[in-house]
Amino acid sequence: MSHPVIYYVRHGLTDWNVEQRLQGRHDIALNQLGRAQALECGEILSALFATCGLRASEFAYVASPLIRARQTMELMRLALGLEPKQYEMDERLVEIAFGEWEGLTYRDVIERDSTVVERRETDKWGFIPPAGESYAQVAMRVGRWADSLTADTVVAAHGGTARALIAHFAIVPAEDATHYSIDQGVVYVFADGKMTRYS
Repeated sequence: MSHPVIYYVRHGLTDWNVEQRLQGRHDIALNQLGRAQALECGEILSALFATCGLRASEFAYVASPLIRARQTMELMRLALGLEPKQYEMDERLVEIAFGEWEGLTYRDVIERDSTVVERRETDKWGFIPPAGESYAQVAMRVGRWADSLTADTVVAAHGGTARALIAHFAIVPAEDATHYSIDQGVVYVFADGKMTRYS
């Protein structure tokens, strides 16, 4: 039996993204461009569904509980002609925790510890920031979420959780998954052991 299809959207842009700050669990809202990206993702989904002869109402919808993901989901649903707030939230989709690094830029982090980024890059899968979380830990909870799905699902979540999902489905080796660029304003479709990008 094949796994349900996942239509995965990273939340739209925030001011912290622009400033290159590590957001993690901080609850940062979308900025104007981020809202436009969310609407664009709804339009991309609408076109994908139409091509396949599917209706937007046939899918399950779930978001990370962080506001940037919820706003993205609500704007996508609006673009799809659905009631914006009729979707589920799941804590397992929350972004990777950066702990004491949250709110900092990488430059700030390096000023605190000049070798820490190099150490992280040598084992990005297993590295845990101070009071934070590793990609290996994220993959465990995201994997439990993915394995619980019973229907094709549209999800709005985060870059870190997308990388964990790539590893969970063994699309690439785990360490390689941590280096994937997960863009905003893009729909990623996980189906049949592959990930396809639509923009």
